[in-house]
Amino acid sequence: MTVLGIQGVANGIGSDEGEVSPYSAGAREKGPVEGELHKLALKPKGKGEAVLSQQGTEPFGLLGVSWADPEADVKGKIEARTRDADSGKWSKWIVLEQAESGLDGKRPGLRGSTEPVWVGPSDGAEVRVAGAAELPAGMELNLVDPGAGVAKAKKKGDLSLGPAAFGLPAVDPAPTTPGPESTAPRPDVVSRVQWGADESLNNEGPVYLPGAKIKALFVHHTAATAPYECSESAAIVRGLHVYHVQGNGWRDLGYNFLVDKCGTIFEGRQGGVDQPVQGAHTYGWNAESTSVSVLGDYTKAGASAAALDSISKVAAYKLGQYDGDMNGTTTLTAGATQTNFTGKSFTAGQTYEFKTLSGHRDGYNTQCPGNSLYPQLDALRKTGPAAQLKIASVNGAPATPGATHPSGAALTVDWTTSTVSGQLSRFEVLVDGEPVAVTDASTRKATAVLTDGSHEVRVRATAQNGKVSTSLAVTVDADVKGAKFVPLAPKRLMDTREGLGVRKGPVGAGEVVTLPVAAATGGTPTAVVLNVTATNPTQPSFVSVYPSGTTRSSASNLNFTPGRTIPNLVVVPVVNGSVSFFNNQGSVDLIADITGYFTSTADGATQTNFGPKRLMDTREGLGVPKGPVGTGGVVTLPVAGVDGVPATGVKAVVLNVTATNPTQPSFVSVYPSGTTRSSASNLNFTRARRSPTWWSSRSWTGRSASSTTRAPSTS
Repeated sequence: MTVLGIQGVANGIGSDEGEVSPYSAGAREKGPVEGELHKLALKPKGKGEAVLSQQGTEPFGLLGVSWADPEADVKGKIEARTRDADSGKWSKWIVLEQAESGLDGKRPGLRGSTEPVWVGPSDGAEVRVAGAAELPAGMELNLVDPGAGVAKAKKKGDLSLGPAAFGLPAVDPAPTTPGPESTAPRPDVVSRVQWGADESLNNEGPVYLPGAKIKALFVHHTAATAPYECSESAAIVRGLHVYHVQGNGWRDLGYNFLVDKCGTIFEGRQGGVDQPVQGAHTYGWNAESTSVSVLGDYTKAGASAAALDSISKVAAYKLGQYDGDMNGTTTLTAGATQTNFTGKSFTAGQTYEFKTLSGHRDGYNTQCPGNSLYPQLDALRKTGPAAQLKIASVNGAPATPGATHPSGAALTVDWTTSTVSGQLSRFEVLVDGEPVAVTDASTRKATAVLTDGSHEVRVRATAQNGKVSTSLAVTVDADVKGAKFVPLAPKRLMDTREGLGVRKGPVGAGEVVTLPVAAATGGTPTAVVLNVTATNPTQPSFVSVYPSGTTRSSASNLNFTPGRTIPNLVVVPVVNGSVSFFNNQGSVDLIADITGYFTSTADGATQTNFGPKRLMDTREGLGVPKGPVGTGGVVTLPVAGVDGVPATGVKAVVLNVTATNPTQPSFVSVYPSGTTRSSASNLNFTRARRSPTWWSSRSWTGRSASSTTRAPSTS
């Protein structure tokens, strides 16, 4: 759109590290800053010539030339030079480029103009116009003082850098309507209040895109001819604001966003951070797009990494509000008949394909955003998070954002993204904001387990560059009936040493074996209670037991070291009739004994938490006779009606069983009294190397519990 020339070095600005520009102000200082536009008429000097003779002026930092007829075309060269406010030196002549008329529509008071040029703190000017045709009437030099100090530069410490408030609100107005939710995070933006916008210049309010949808983002530069200090960025933005409104006659600043070389993002046209506000930036294409302009000249050198990253953040956020992909394409309808920089012709009313992230020159005949920044757009398009990330289906049914889907305990989510897997790191399924499943970059489906009630479900993607995007939410109403516990006499379902339940052989590093469990319950369990034993491990490792068909979490259920046989009780949900066992490293044989299950389709028992309370200790004779349990010995512990346990209605108890002071490697089986003991073990141990030594295991058993000890250990 506009071309902004920065001429500070020619004026001596920034050349002395001991001095600071009077336009250097904290970008986040809150409060409006009153800028001023000074107008000096040019004097005609015959056909095709006009001048403003060299003279002192009011302080200013930005200039441009304007004329009465916005449709008039100046056939000639417009040049200006300025006097540095600190050194008094005159700059070289600067060529002012003519701006395109009609960027902000047909408006009363609209003027033709050149692009504005930032020159830094100045107090003198000279203009000359030379051409072969008659010049338009009313030519004048527009000098903008963006405020925040006097024009004379001072030594550091002598200058008050705070903006001059003058009775306007110093806080951002609350948005009347929030903008659409985006899949990408909202970037940190310096608001108009923070950069000191004089909102008294804006009495019309924003205009929104006719289709209320941003389909493309155009990248611009402000064509600076020399370096600037980032502390001056807010003043440059204020200068553009004043020039666009009071010099050009526009409703507001033309750009939607501006970025400086340090990566600071500034809010441009009013109301456009969250909403689809129409700007005045790319002639013929403003009705379906938004814009970012980088402060600086990128004709000979590319934009900084910080500036590029900020463009990426803005593009990902704004396009993510409307299901756009900054590395994709879109179709735009031409609002004017024209050609672009490469000579491609456009006809008003016809549609054309554009890259979703385009340069100004793609739509208009200009070098903008500069011969060095423009090639950087190719790599920039790939720097965003996962784009067009959305949940495609819930439990096989097509999903749309905001819709509500029914579910049972098992939840299966499918999703899509337009970003290739090679640019991604992982996906997470979020339920009520918490990750419940994690997949790799190539997976587009995961299963999780829900509790009863309504849940917000999203998918979060993390790219290789660390950037994150999150799908819009769907609601899942889970109907999960209360589960009852059904105790079972211990029964061995899996033994990798024998090939029972699964294939024969140890489970290797990173391997998974899957065990069918539904048949052992005679129904459709929601969860099973397993006593899982690890034996013959070759390395320290852990085993995770999780619902088959779901994504394994990082949680471990059983930890072990070589030379030990270790059991533990595991309660694991059942999604598709099976459970899976993962071994982290080395190899290990796994054994699983079922001791009960939870179900919502049959009669069962409700678990009541009780204790913990010690019911048995053979060392003291508590609950059973005093003394160690010998080889093949059995002790029977009454539990119903004992020490607060109800005498009736108790179908099973949960016991933490501990073995101490063993004389040989052995195991303990805990089972309902009066029943036949199976081969399942609940606690495995070795001879104590020091006294005392404990091994503990959690067990489910009946109203009376019998335990037997065997030697040597067989499992």
